[in-house]
Amino acid sequence: MTESQWVSLSGSLRPALAEAEVLGPLDADVTVTATVVLRRRAELDVAALSEPLAPEEFADRYGATADDLDLVRTVLTDAGLTVTGTHAGSRRVSVRGPARAMTAAFKTELNRVRHGETGEFAARTGELELPASLGDVVVAVLGLDERPQARAMFRLHKEAAGQGYTPDQVGRLYGFPAGVDGAGQTVAVIELGGGYQPEDLQKYFADLKITEPKVTAAGVDGGKNAPTGDPNSADGEVLLDIEVIGALAPGAAQIVYFAPNTDQGFLDAVSTAVHATPAPVAVSISWGQSEDQWTPQARTAMDQAFADAAALGVTVCCASGDNGSADGQKDGAQHVDFPASSPHALACGGTTLDGTPPSTVNSETVWNTSGGGSTGGGVSDAFPVPDYQQSAGVPARAGEGKPGRGVPDVAGNADPATGYQVLVDGQQIVVGGTSAVSPLWAALLARLAQSAGRGFGLVHSKLYAGAGAGRAQPGFRDITEGGNGAYSAAAGWDACTGLGVPDGAALQKVLGGKAS
Repeated sequence: MTESQWVSLSGSLRPALAEAEVLGPLDADVTVTATVVLRRRAELDVAALSEPLAPEEFADRYGATADDLDLVRTVLTDAGLTVTGTHAGSRRVSVRGPARAMTAAFKTELNRVRHGETGEFAARTGELELPASLGDVVVAVLGLDERPQARAMFRLHKEAAGQGYTPDQVGRLYGFPAGVDGAGQTVAVIELGGGYQPEDLQKYFADLKITEPKVTAAGVDGGKNAPTGDPNSADGEVLLDIEVIGALAPGAAQIVYFAPNTDQGFLDAVSTAVHATPAPVAVSISWGQSEDQWTPQARTAMDQAFADAAALGVTVCCASGDNGSADGQKDGAQHVDFPASSPHALACGGTTLDGTPPSTVNSETVWNTSGGGSTGGGVSDAFPVPDYQQSAGVPARAGEGKPGRGVPDVAGNADPATGYQVLVDGQQIVVGGTSAVSPLWAALLARLAQSAGRGFGLVHSKLYAGAGAGRAQPGFRDITEGGNGAYSAAAGWDACTGLGVPDGAALQKVLGGKAS
């Protein structure tokens, strides 16, 4: 092809990985994979839908067209790549092929790099290009680059086990509605590493005298349930998620999707979970990274997958981060974590909960402990203020004065010092982080969906209904003390704890459930 027959793929620019040693070009014969995301056949406005769509209807209305799928399949096959799968509903085409064909197909270079403790992997820099015939058809090309895309949002308590709460105690402190346990619902859990051992789950729930939930592991893109035996590894994340959901909604089935920690693996896991049959009531995600560490095309593809979820009646719960208002970045600016900052995600922030079980809350403040982490939260520089937040009092972004989507939406106990007693790799430990808040909210939504007889999709429209600056919302206990760096808690919505922590019984009324 001539230069005029190629177009740049908007949002695909990858900067060189900081502090990485380039070892040389990737072997031309090494197999490389990619996920190509296509445009929708029609624009999707989730708020305009009166009820969730069935998967078939969704694919017919908003999936990829047969013509687009055929065109992409033909062009990529002609380029020497093998199409290994297509999914019209999620608009994905999976391809693989030797590095020489992949780099030629997208006009990029792939190098082998070494980066700190991460080790060696393939990475690219610069923009991707497409044959001009695909310029209006392709939204994103993910993969090629194997750099870790996200970090787990869990933190171990530094001292011995025996402190903190069991998850069911936290549920009672938050007034989770009685008489429901998530029966008939499915919760999907996204994991980008680590694994669990069934013996841990058996012992953990037996010790709590809670019926062990049904937990199924599912592999995506070669990912699998692979426990390391080290509670400090991603195993800590996996077991925290499963045990929090299982203790709070033991009647709900859990499907744990394991995928590689890349932008491709992350998106494929989410899309697989969202488009599963039956659809889950909620997806729990406790992995993320500062917005500026994602390519715009990856953010767009993930946000669109979350919009798919909302249209299918699925609520996606995402941890807002454990590194305060800067999200751990060193550039002196404020950042929010993605995918929590997606306007189609329920962003979950963190508190420090001082309670006396079973039901007395002595105090609750923003989680911010010296040297021990702080809840993520702030104002997005990638997404505008969504309609549901227009009247909530979201401020301009600290230091820049620009508006954007406010993070988080909701909150819950996250301080490791008041964390959750869990069993990981045979060890009783106490774990915190906003990682715990996402599964907590996913479990609560499973119980509320059982009560209401339906899932909630983009639940934000009901949670923010009638919201005004400085005004507490029904269904929540407002958190008004503390800060996470650049932002402080206040009456009503704030960029530390969102609308507040759940008042389960009151939230049951807000979402149309029946009190027991």
